[in-house]
Amino acid sequence: MLRCLFSILFFAGKFLVSVLLILCILLPATSASSETLSESDVNEQYRNARFYLNQLQSESKGGTTREQWLRGARNFRLVYLSHPRSDLAPRCLFMLARVHRQMFTIFHKKRDLKETITYYKDVIRLFSASNLADDACYALSDLYMKQKHDPKKAGDYLRRIVEQYPQGDMIPRAEARLKQLSLDFDIPLPQVMISPRGDSSQLNAMRPVKYWSSSNYTRVIISGTNPVNYRTRNLPATAQQPARLVIDFANSYIEPRYRRPVPIKNGLLRQVRTGQFTPDTVRVVLDIDSIDDYDIFSLPDPYRVVIDVHGKATELPRQVPTGNIRLADETGVSAQNIQVIHPVNHKIRYAAAKGKTTAEARNPPVNIPVLHDTKKRMYEYSSAGFHSKPVFSLAQQFGLGIKKIIIDPGHGGKDPGAMAFGLQEKDIVLQLAKKLAPILEKELNCEVILTRSDDIFIPLEERTAVANTNGHTDADLFISLHVNAHESASITGIETYYLNLTRDPEAMRVAAKENATTTHQMNDLQELLSNIMKNSKILESKRLAETVQRAVIEGEKKRGVTIKDLGVKQAPFVVLIGAKMPAILIEAGFISNRKDSKNMTNPAWLESLAQEIASGIKSYTQSIKAVK
Repeated sequence: MLRCLFSILFFAGKFLVSVLLILCILLPATSASSETLSESDVNEQYRNARFYLNQLQSESKGGTTREQWLRGARNFRLVYLSHPRSDLAPRCLFMLARVHRQMFTIFHKKRDLKETITYYKDVIRLFSASNLADDACYALSDLYMKQKHDPKKAGDYLRRIVEQYPQGDMIPRAEARLKQLSLDFDIPLPQVMISPRGDSSQLNAMRPVKYWSSSNYTRVIISGTNPVNYRTRNLPATAQQPARLVIDFANSYIEPRYRRPVPIKNGLLRQVRTGQFTPDTVRVVLDIDSIDDYDIFSLPDPYRVVIDVHGKATELPRQVPTGNIRLADETGVSAQNIQVIHPVNHKIRYAAAKGKTTAEARNPPVNIPVLHDTKKRMYEYSSAGFHSKPVFSLAQQFGLGIKKIIIDPGHGGKDPGAMAFGLQEKDIVLQLAKKLAPILEKELNCEVILTRSDDIFIPLEERTAVANTNGHTDADLFISLHVNAHESASITGIETYYLNLTRDPEAMRVAAKENATTTHQMNDLQELLSNIMKNSKILESKRLAETVQRAVIEGEKKRGVTIKDLGVKQAPFVVLIGAKMPAILIEAGFISNRKDSKNMTNPAWLESLAQEIASGIKSYTQSIKAVK
């Protein structure tokens, strides 16, 4: 009996202990739940918190206490803590940040500013997908700019908006402020704001300026990601400043590292200043000793603007290196001035001719024109009467000699040119150029310079600039070497071109191939050429082309080689635009023709072709000197 009673008491005790444990667990939970807002009350409590804040804001000028504002903050905090995963949670954090920011404005306590920043960061960290995240980023950028005076940190939050929230409503304001920060503090823009394909809503990135300058000629090339509208102004010299050519590029941007001005002080060009003139305008200013006139045109794929400035000749400083190509370098920043690219030197020169000293190679003799009296020329009489008076070119009338020749092996580097049968145009023309150069130096006793002596890429417009600015004297001739290609393998022959407008479809096709552009763009290019052609030596170039073409065809016949004479043609080749000397482009056969391509791999054939081209150039120079 006692044992049964003891068992009953034992189990009853265990039951009581269990009940007490359950109560201990349940009671705190019940106590906590009494302080937690129910789901149905959340929206009402949030509306009440907003109403209280609106009253505070209305009465703030009339006098409110810090305790009243702290109560306003607690109202939003209670809602957030009750439902930290609800749709109202990011709004509560955002409102907490706004309350503390207003408290900082009224009471000027640093801890309020700290709380403001913390709550805005919490919105971004905890609710990055919320439509308030970009608003929080913008508010933080404003705080770091105005209160922390940290434009770089402000730019970081603006960058976050354009990169992570492209569909957000803060994009226009963020982009506008980023542009202003870039202008005022040289802060780079995010890549997403720079257009890779001509999107009108993005800025076009302008690249570092390249330039070549001599005593009376300057070529400047400004490239960008896409075609842009530009305006030019020619400002005369003043007592404080030299003559200036100003070019403004609309809807454009240039990186801060390309904005530092560097004086040039050689040749016609004193300085190129490139900078972010307004938040969406890039300005390029050329400081030039004297401007007689200038030509400006644009080229596609890649987009670039070419500016040729002609001025009065001035004596060059003797320390200026011969044959230098000045390229843009990456340099630092400045906030308000228009800036320029730092130049570095890159020499491309054929080895000095045999017998020339190093000093002579660096400083070739100046080519002084020798005038001949053409009035005393004798004309022979025949049964047909006196021969009619011949038409002489200016070069013939002045008896100008040839002292410097530029040979341009086409293509190179990343641009292979035409390809067929495992051959590349860039390799063939470089071999031909290296065979032609020593022949010309020996037979004409002149200086020969190659635009490239190895497998490197040089843009077309830069090759002409090398010819126009190389050394203390201008080059006398420019010879560009190429080989052709055609979709029909039966097409063969040699042809020589000079710069001019054309309606010949085949000439347009060849020019489009060598210009690396489309025939449609070639039609646009012809319109650009109309103003440039007046300064080109078309007649002299035509005479040179005819003489060289004739020499090559006759030379091949003498060697018993049958080759088709495709004649002399004219076309708008970019590599010839702006050349200040007679300039031609030779298409030495078709790489797409099996017989021609086989010849191109034969060193003996290349040697003979080089000799024939040299013979044509020699005949041209003799025709110039023949007038006495």
